[in-house]
Amino acid sequence: MARYIGPACKLCRREGEKLMLKGERCLTPKCAFERRSYAPGEHGKTNQGRSDRQSDYARQLRAKQKARRVYGILERQFRRYFSVALRKRGMTGLNLLQTLETRLDNVVYRMGMAENRGQARQMVTHGHFVVNGRRTDIPSMVLKPGDVLEVREGSRATTLFKELPDLAAKRNCASWLDRDVKSLSGRVLRLPERAEIDGNLNEQLIVEYYSR
Repeated sequence: MARYIGPACKLCRREGEKLMLKGERCLTPKCAFERRSYAPGEHGKTNQGRSDRQSDYARQLRAKQKARRVYGILERQFRRYFSVALRKRGMTGLNLLQTLETRLDNVVYRMGMAENRGQARQMVTHGHFVVNGRRTDIPSMVLKPGDVLEVREGSRATTLFKELPDLAAKRNCASWLDRDVKSLSGRVLRLPERAEIDGNLNEQLIVEYYSR
């Protein structure tokens, strides 16, 4: 299973904004973006302020790359998600974002059971979660309305999950999800609406990129 293992803060610097890839650390002075907000590389600092001169293709590419990096997905899988969204009825851009939002690792994050999507992905990969009564270790699993997610019984005795109820209670849960902090479980109530998904993502530019 391929994944990006390089510096997370480098991705934020390339996109010119905080993508919250490290959770609460991104809100502290330790965040690399606070010290070096320009793009990485030899010409990153000298090219500051030139985004207004980007071509249409460059803006489309950046929108696509930002979405990929926010959800931690590589190009091949992201393109496959777009193909699936294109075949569905309705707006392709919204279909794509809804698919990304209902991935198992993102649902774990949106329920407040992980500090960031990277941690959520690792927790799922290690087999700590059960979906509809069956243990799963596939972060890319797409959940449907009515699916029930809970921490595996054998994982509840670990230090991480003993402390998780208190940590999760301090974090927000998405409105399209329902969670029970005490039982470390939750349910997908419905698909998220566009207003409930990250407003910094521009799905129209992503559609334009793949429609060239």
